[in-house]
Amino acid sequence: MKITHIRNATLIVEYGGKTFLIDPMLAEKGTYPPFPNSIRQDQNNPLVNLPISVEEIIDGVDAVIVTHLHLDHFDDAAKQALPKDIKMFVQNEEDAAAVKEAGFKNVEVLTQNTVFEGVELIKTKGEHGRGEILKRTGLVCGVVFKDKSEKTLYVAGDTVWYSAVEEEINTHKPEIIVVNGGDNQFLEGGSLVMGKEDIYQVFKAAPHATILSVHMEAVNHWTLSREELKSFINEKEMASRTFVPDDGEVYTF
Repeated sequence: MKITHIRNATLIVEYGGKTFLIDPMLAEKGTYPPFPNSIRQDQNNPLVNLPISVEEIIDGVDAVIVTHLHLDHFDDAAKQALPKDIKMFVQNEEDAAAVKEAGFKNVEVLTQNTVFEGVELIKTKGEHGRGEILKRTGLVCGVVFKDKSEKTLYVAGDTVWYSAVEEEINTHKPEIIVVNGGDNQFLEGGSLVMGKEDIYQVFKAAPHATILSVHMEAVNHWTLSREELKSFINEKEMASRTFVPDDGEVYTF
């Protein structure tokens, strides 16, 4: 497989002979206002430019996976750029209705046994924060990719570490795990995605997996920098199998 980290949670995953685009946020730097009630209120989103052109990102994509409909995972620029007949996978019927309303004609809800042209796509659980904040953040999912020719890949999505993530790891035994690790937060309510201690729990729970941390330094409410996470990785002796991709960086497994 080949994983290209684009920006924030946006990934291109080449897997089992198919190309998947995950959580496309395709706007130019500074297009949207900052997320409210969070730090960096003077900086519009996204904070950084795309590393390659939108045309290059969507060229050759066989299917798009949208883990949830927050702006930093599926934005207006993506709705405009993507072909309306492209295969779209979403987490539930509510998201499917919204994606269809945006003009997309080939929308399917992920399940535990979805198959796309020979590649298994297994919807996984996630929690976009802890406690009261979940009423604001709403439902999210991740996805496990399986194919007889490939290592098992787990893209966890916008989730913190909690029991269901551990269960997904124990059930599917992924060899590659992508976590959203920017420890994004509002001014109150705590972490919305994984922070460094969450990533350490993933590392311990999956002793044979390689971990990539994305969703970093791209939208205004991030609190964990790449530099700080890399220092933590070295301190905890995680560096042999935990990586923090730059935008545009490519990994082959």
